[in-house]
Amino acid sequence: MTGAAMFSGPERERIAAVLAEIACDAGEVLRRYHRGPCPHALKPDGSPSSAADVEAEALIVAALAARFPGIAVIAEEGTAADDLALRPAQKFFLVDPLDGTRDFLAGTPDYSVNIALVAGDRPVAAALVAPGLGRVWWSGQASVEAPILEGRPGVGRPVHARPAPRSGLVALGSRRHGDPETATCLAALPVSETRQSGSALKFGLIAAGEADVYIRCGPTMEWDTAAGDHILTAAGGCVVVPGGGPILYGRYRASYRNGPFAALGDPDLAAGVALPAPGGKGRSPETRLSAAHP
Repeated sequence: MTGAAMFSGPERERIAAVLAEIACDAGEVLRRYHRGPCPHALKPDGSPSSAADVEAEALIVAALAARFPGIAVIAEEGTAADDLALRPAQKFFLVDPLDGTRDFLAGTPDYSVNIALVAGDRPVAAALVAPGLGRVWWSGQASVEAPILEGRPGVGRPVHARPAPRSGLVALGSRRHGDPETATCLAALPVSETRQSGSALKFGLIAAGEADVYIRCGPTMEWDTAAGDHILTAAGGCVVVPGGGPILYGRYRASYRNGPFAALGDPDLAAGVALPAPGGKGRSPETRLSAAHP
């Protein structure tokens, strides 16, 4: 049985709508801290963790336990290193309570809450909230965006990624993460404009047809990408890794760490992207992607 077959279409839509509500509740926690005092410290890997991360995650984990008892949760702040080495359950949630913590602490609005339900090795329902922009996306089978109204999802509208514009692509890049490999990949594409955007918000913008490509060759974690990956894929785009396949989730032997990937609004763009192979940084040959939609 494939992961998607574990849930009916209506179940996936219902779960996604619940995840959007939970993510919006967590977003309200973040909004209370944003641009105000927010105690924080550096984790062993050098990334920041703040009081906002911890409080939002506690809310999400408790809400998931109440609404979906028995489904395991793998969350950025509360999952111990030893737990990351364990084989995950067939169904589990991936949670990033505050993606883009550095931008959040700097007072910029480009931060997000990411929640995805994974079945097998792929997401089947997800929500992505951008509290600073008042936007929320969710997806079971189809992707929807809504404004956040008084802390709740408003009326949703379907969103669709756009075909590659003849006038040139809009690429999204990070203010805080860049590397030569990513620059090389983008140079091979007909990019006419590059915009800076933080966090997993980039997946939502591409899903909404507001941009075309986001390439990341530096390390990310599965909870950084799962929600945005599902929302973009359900909107008609794709997220591909070296070799042209999708990101697979639940890779505990890799401690849930992703390799290079390209998020594309138009799957036909995949043929022009050459991501460095895993193990990368110039030691392995590049792998040109297939144009096939994963």
